[in-house]
Amino acid sequence: MSNWAPGGALASNVEITAATVLRGDIIQVGGQACRVSDLFQLPQGAKQLLFESGELLTINGRTRLVAVRMTRRR
Repeated sequence: MSNWAPGGALASNVEITAATVLRGDIIQVGGQACRVSDLFQLPQGAKQLLFESGELLTINGRTRLVAVRMTRRR
């Protein structure tokens, strides 16, 4: 599903894993939307996500989450 967002960006829901997560992805954790501000590679394909709020989330290679990803309109 894709929706237009303010500023001409396109917001779409995407399934993410440790291999596909990107800075700027918005993940809902505990009912709160959290934007990924930085990523750290960990052993065995895991990643640690740093959110703009300062909180950390560690996901392993098998974790699957749904995120909102903003893409610019061309």
